[in-house]
Amino acid sequence: MNKVVLTGRITKDPEIRYTQSGMPNLRFSLAVDRQTRDAQGNRTADFISCVAFSQQADFMSRYVKKGNMLAIEGRIQTGQFQGQDGQVRYTTDVVIERVENLTPREANQGQQPQQQQNPYQGYNNPSYGQQNQYQQPSSYQQSSYEENNAPKSFDVDVDDNDLPF
Repeated sequence: MNKVVLTGRITKDPEIRYTQSGMPNLRFSLAVDRQTRDAQGNRTADFISCVAFSQQADFMSRYVKKGNMLAIEGRIQTGQFQGQDGQVRYTTDVVIERVENLTPREANQGQQPQQQQNPYQGYNNPSYGQQNQYQQPSSYQQSSYEENNAPKSFDVDVDDNDLPF
């Protein structure tokens, strides 16, 4: 089984590139904090090389910026190539199969979060995002409706001795 799950911060703004066949790809490093600290008490991190293709690359190029916290799931892939100096070089990358941006959307856009009165506003409205235009008529009187239409059995006077508990 070859499965990797990482949570960390992206080290620089991703730049999308395309293969000769037109497939989008994206290479980046993910800084993943270690649980241990160095001799001075500072946190340390591993910088893990990652690559994303197709939909993940497209998503990341649009919505991910330097410093965003990401959760990625993928697999380890090793490779080798011959450098310009003739020496063989080895690579180890995490190939992304799934990515989630854990940074709140407002922080991604560089804006301050806006407070909403009702976080579910617009969900019941088929037009999604438009406020409900219904306004209660001024002639509506809830108390008179309840008084006139309430069952008379609710007006029964019950003594504490009549109750079974």
